[in-house]
Amino acid sequence: MPRPRLRSRTGTAVIAATAVLGSLLTGALPSAAADGPAPVAVDRFEGEVPFANPPADGIFTRGGDADDQPKLAIKERADAPEGSKVLEGSYDISGWGGMSHDFAFDKPAHDWTAHKGVRFWWYGQNTAPLPPGSGKRINFEIKDGGANGEASELWTTSFTDDWEGWHLVEIPFSEFKYRTDYQPVGGIDQVLGLKEMWGYALTLPTGAPGSFALDGMELYGKAEPALNAKVITDAAVYPVAEGATAQVKLSVATTGSGPIDEPVTVEYTTEGGSAESGKDYAPVTGSVTFPAGTASGDSHSIAVATKKDRSAESAETSPLKLTVTGAKAPAETPQVVVNAHDLPYLDKKLPLKKRVADLLSRMSLAEKAGQMTQAERNALKSQGDIASYELGSLLSGGGSVPTPNAPEAWAKMVDSYQLRAQATRLQIPLLYGVDAVHGHNNVIGSTIMPHNIGIGAGRDPKVSEKTGAVTAKEVRATGIPWDFAPCLCVTRDERWGRSYEAFGEDPALVTAMDTVINGMQGARNGKDLDRNDKVLTSAKHFVGDGGTEFGSSTTGSYTIDQGITKVTRAELEAVHLAPFADAVERGAGTVMPSYSSLDILGDVQGPVKMHANAEMINGVLKDRMGFDGFVISDWKAIDQIPGDYPSDVRTSINAGLDMIMVPTDYQDFTSTLKDEVTAGRISQARVDDAVARILTQKFKLGLFEQPYADTTNLNQIGSAEHRAVAREAVAKSQVLLKNGGAVLPLKKSQKVYVAGSNADDLGNQAGGWTVSWQGSSGKITTGTTVLEGMKKAAPGAEISYSKDASAPTDGHDIGVVVVGETPYAEGIGDVGNGNDLELTAADKAAVDKVCAAMKCAVLVVSGRPQLIGDRLGDIDALVASWLPGTEGDGVADVLYGKRPFTGQLPVTWPKSEAQLPINVGDASYAPQFPYGWGLTTLGKAPAGGETALKAIGLAAELLQATGQGKSVQGRELVAKARLIVQQKIGQNVTEASAKPFANADHLLLTGDLSGAVTELTAAYRAA
Repeated sequence: MPRPRLRSRTGTAVIAATAVLGSLLTGALPSAAADGPAPVAVDRFEGEVPFANPPADGIFTRGGDADDQPKLAIKERADAPEGSKVLEGSYDISGWGGMSHDFAFDKPAHDWTAHKGVRFWWYGQNTAPLPPGSGKRINFEIKDGGANGEASELWTTSFTDDWEGWHLVEIPFSEFKYRTDYQPVGGIDQVLGLKEMWGYALTLPTGAPGSFALDGMELYGKAEPALNAKVITDAAVYPVAEGATAQVKLSVATTGSGPIDEPVTVEYTTEGGSAESGKDYAPVTGSVTFPAGTASGDSHSIAVATKKDRSAESAETSPLKLTVTGAKAPAETPQVVVNAHDLPYLDKKLPLKKRVADLLSRMSLAEKAGQMTQAERNALKSQGDIASYELGSLLSGGGSVPTPNAPEAWAKMVDSYQLRAQATRLQIPLLYGVDAVHGHNNVIGSTIMPHNIGIGAGRDPKVSEKTGAVTAKEVRATGIPWDFAPCLCVTRDERWGRSYEAFGEDPALVTAMDTVINGMQGARNGKDLDRNDKVLTSAKHFVGDGGTEFGSSTTGSYTIDQGITKVTRAELEAVHLAPFADAVERGAGTVMPSYSSLDILGDVQGPVKMHANAEMINGVLKDRMGFDGFVISDWKAIDQIPGDYPSDVRTSINAGLDMIMVPTDYQDFTSTLKDEVTAGRISQARVDDAVARILTQKFKLGLFEQPYADTTNLNQIGSAEHRAVAREAVAKSQVLLKNGGAVLPLKKSQKVYVAGSNADDLGNQAGGWTVSWQGSSGKITTGTTVLEGMKKAAPGAEISYSKDASAPTDGHDIGVVVVGETPYAEGIGDVGNGNDLELTAADKAAVDKVCAAMKCAVLVVSGRPQLIGDRLGDIDALVASWLPGTEGDGVADVLYGKRPFTGQLPVTWPKSEAQLPINVGDASYAPQFPYGWGLTTLGKAPAGGETALKAIGLAAELLQATGQGKSVQGRELVAKARLIVQQKIGQNVTEASAKPFANADHLLLTGDLSGAVTELTAAYRAA
């Protein structure tokens, strides 16, 4: 799912910064609000505070070791938000590291009690916009009380770097929490007093190099009342069946968890809401007092009894108004909700269509508009907006995760949102969605599958289905019923930053791997969707996103992603539409259009944004293909349609979109949609069709009966059973491109020298869309690296490791060099956008050194081919390892022969970047390795040469004639012919042999066994 256009976020930042800067006097900080104290500068970073170590007043770095300490400098900058200078820093932290400012130990501590919080300017480093809360996390702490800055009490909070350019970060003191993992003096009183402040500190993110800039740190605002106690409720919404009693639990809590100092009184009364006092519930009025000395966490329950009137009705609310003395009141008024009951749409025994029709007939335009809206969960102004705006769906964008990022926390988070939907009149449950594109990849500890490109290399539809089933089981266990997967793009140019999201370059291969939909959803008719191990799928991106022309993108610095796909109508049908037709047949519940534009050559329309393409969405997808699910937009994608925002809304809805991933400004979208319908520019019939499609899927998912997480399978997330499926998929994805002298498989008796940037890096081998949107290097989740897998596979072997191959190479039998890419996602990874297809200088040096010293096997861990032809003669064995995910054991399995190499290239491996795009079926086709290439260690090639090929051809004709063209036996038969041909070609791949060889694999995937053998025979003769 892409993000908004870069220039949109950049433009917003510039406008915001200009407005703020325009209000500043030169060298002055922002002025105070009329009713608050003047801001007080903490650091202006003009050089007035030196770089110095305690006990002197100064800024200093810290870290787990010397390498973890950032490099700092005061620099003059024309764009400095305050004054003329800023603090700049760069870092590359493997353990922990950051910077601190300690105030002088020989002077009095600072008093911050008059202010609301601390704020500062931060220069965001994101070159693409991110959903709120999903950028790199920076921890910020303040030093309270004690003797000095290094013997004080630490209070911490954090913010995320979600923007590009200068941004004002405001942190109220109420957001700081007492650090429980480390305290320099063991803690003092665990009360944030603010009267004796000794400084602040920043802890920077790990896993990848980064930089930052900081300016104008100051205290702002008027202090909140000094109340150390607060009253909390255990929920904001209390749904109960008619006639049942709700128990509203009130608890008292204190800063530091000590007993309360003064009495706390809570007066309560049922007041307002849609429920009628005396008729729907028994009114309640009274008070509760927590005496001084009451322990933090003590609670009292208030019972609100509802009444049974035996008539069918929608949900009704009764707020419990709380007036608190002596403590902070709850942030929200709790609501008791009498559940909707005895209405036809709630009757599971009724036919699905009748339930949908009944519910639709009861809905207002506002409720329908809410169902057509999907918001990012971090964009909610408050969770109460779920009910206020009748929202139908929420999502977590890449990296938008709960704290802690653990399965249990995900389930609780989703349940908390679902609870809010119960406060609506019709209690229509939310449909929560997430990008689980290779396993439940946002969740730390989940099973991370190979990316789709590796699944395509495995050529096993059953494995594809099994990976989908595991993913669905882990996603649904966290309460999420909807996965924005699979990507059914056909990648036609590996310069595309999303090419690893495709199963391959051949529509026949992508279609063959569509079995992942069966694994995720179950039966085609959706009867399995209410199971606790199935999820709704989203076939994306409709249509042609894998065929965008290099240089056609207008999104920021992207070169190809979100660009223009220029094809004939015949090419469109054969290449890009085919996998979607199959997905519809398999019952995919939703479809997501592409960000790209489609330009059908020969018509007069020119490029049309897919989100505005009524011909393709209404005409082809819904009418011709018979798609009966709903169409969900991509992230803020309708904003890219030409015209103003009302035009974007009506154009996209009228083109066939049913739900819009807003994702942030849900208020404006719902208001605009209602206005467009009222004005008649969007018909009521179009809205009813959209909402009916959405409701149908919610009913199929069983959300009306079970909206909350079924955590039965929570312990299966990351389980050994699930990792075994991923391990099998990894082993099958490994493509052996060269194996001179039968170097592979390795022998456990050999002394192995391991090197390269990707040998021992879990984040690199998992790639983008892992824990965060762009992914990151390092130990970012639970799993096994390639090196760790090798050591487990051969526990008695001598395996040494030197990442840069700087350690002596003497005395080793064989070298294994694991090289490749670092993570990226979407257009950020486009070639030309700071990326190319070359190995890094360090990786090249490692390959050169190891392969010059001993026999060597080079593994390329990447999402697309890397240009390695100039080194191919010095490499004994070459493996395309793709992006295996968390199970490095699967790579080790084939390296040590526990499993055979059986993978085949899902894309053509080019000789040079100038050859791109290059694909099976091209008129000119002279690659380094052709599509479908893949040596095996399963067994030797059959003897007999062309005579054997003729015999295989006869057997192929017989199988095909009996309807077994796509059978396992048919694939195995053609595999024997492929081995014969590959043995003859060796490393002497020519255009004459490559073209028919690649064509053969395409024909095999279509079920044409005889044609495949004929093409392989032609390749044999040309070799």
